[in-house]
Amino acid sequence: MKETAAKRREKGGGKDRDSKAEKPKDPGPEPQDVEMPEEAAANAAKQPRELDAVTLDDIKEHVKQIEKAVSGKEPRFVLRALRALPSTSRRLNTNVLHKAIVGFFTSNASTRDFLLGFLEEPMETTDGDVQFRPRTGKAASAPLLPEVEAYLQLLLVVHLTNNKRYVEAQKVSDDLLQKIASKNRRALDLVAAKCYYYHARVYEFLNQFDTMRSFLHTRLRTATLRHDADGQAVLLNLLLRNYLHFNLYDQAEKLVSKSVFPELANNNEWARYLYYTGRIKAIQLEYSEARRTLTNALRKAPQHTAVGFKQTVHKLLIVVELLLGEIPDRLQFRQPSLKRSLMPYFLLTQAVRTGNLAKFNQVLEQFGEKFQTDGTYTLIIRLRHNVIKTGVRMISLSYSRISLADIAQKLQLDSSEDAEFIVAKAIRDGVIEASINHEKGFVQSKETMDIYGTREPQLAFHQRISFCLDIHNMSVKAMRFPPKAYNKDLESAEERREREQQDLEFAKEMAEDDDDSFP
Repeated sequence: MKETAAKRREKGGGKDRDSKAEKPKDPGPEPQDVEMPEEAAANAAKQPRELDAVTLDDIKEHVKQIEKAVSGKEPRFVLRALRALPSTSRRLNTNVLHKAIVGFFTSNASTRDFLLGFLEEPMETTDGDVQFRPRTGKAASAPLLPEVEAYLQLLLVVHLTNNKRYVEAQKVSDDLLQKIASKNRRALDLVAAKCYYYHARVYEFLNQFDTMRSFLHTRLRTATLRHDADGQAVLLNLLLRNYLHFNLYDQAEKLVSKSVFPELANNNEWARYLYYTGRIKAIQLEYSEARRTLTNALRKAPQHTAVGFKQTVHKLLIVVELLLGEIPDRLQFRQPSLKRSLMPYFLLTQAVRTGNLAKFNQVLEQFGEKFQTDGTYTLIIRLRHNVIKTGVRMISLSYSRISLADIAQKLQLDSSEDAEFIVAKAIRDGVIEASINHEKGFVQSKETMDIYGTREPQLAFHQRISFCLDIHNMSVKAMRFPPKAYNKDLESAEERREREQQDLEFAKEMAEDDDDSFP
């Protein structure tokens, strides 16, 4: 039995050893096709080349649109090219601009060399690169249209500005504006308006915004005399931005009062103008007008883009509504694009709504720097009186009779005399309906009257009707119709003569029938 057990163990151990010896090693993951480093580098280089080719094709198409607008005197084709400028500018690089400038400036060597001097030498071309030659044959020797030349030079200004090369961008932009000033072409107006905007941005980045004020006034006068609506709109907004940047609100108000913003301007310029006007009105205590202009600015702004602009307008609009004694809608603070940026203003609104002066001071101390950065700190300081008014109104609704000392304690005022002055002013302004007993030192609230017996419902309905009528008028003005569409329903001269002849014959027949009817 012992031998049998030992043999069994030997056989089992041998089998185990054999199985261990015969067990194949873990092969690991299956081998995959790995690209060679040269192929990976070639593919990586191929993608930017394809993107550059697409960008060059887009620039070529935009130039065709501009040439079509000049030949057909249709400015809407220029608008198509300029509308795509933001997406095009994000794809610009040295290689694209170098090929575009060399490809288009075939007959103007001096301008070509001047522009190429601001670009680095492009990378060495490989065999796969396709030469960009948009102008061949007779077109290569013909001079470029001023509109096309301005557009290509504007692309270089945008590229240098995006790369924070502001000094070089300033030189290119100054040269571009000199060329535009020497031309008087209506087809150039739209491109010139865009050039004014980027020219001002470059000077603003260089902290030289105040030095170009006289230049903007000169160009505005010229644009007004030429009835250049787009140029007027851009230059007016740039001047307002300039004044507000240096807190020159009186000059900005004089400019607004003595100039007329063109109705034919696009919605983006209208939105900027309404925002600047709203800021001026808010500083000058015209809160109702400020709210109206800021609301219209939000309506004119793009729906899915311009998030930063809408955040700025919402911040100012919330403060203006609080100054008017109204509480903003809670849905404003819940929008995903606004939720984070409006958080300090949400806390501010809560403090004003509850009339909690301590919480208001806490929010002001915590987010004071942010309010100053947003340019709303001066207006928020004025909210302290509104917080006190709200507190007085809530106390008046809660208590039919309360002492001035208790009011001072609830509002965290220094003395009962301060509370007496504040309550007296609230009564005079119509905030509360109450009377003060100066001898015994208490406030007696009056019975609340029926609001429908006042003019408030009428004013509310009037405000809503005016709002709807304004939307209708602006929608009608914004409608576009095909050119000469009104001629379709008008008859020609031959059709009119034929109709008149038929009317005469019909009249004769009727007269003959009348004569025959009598015996």
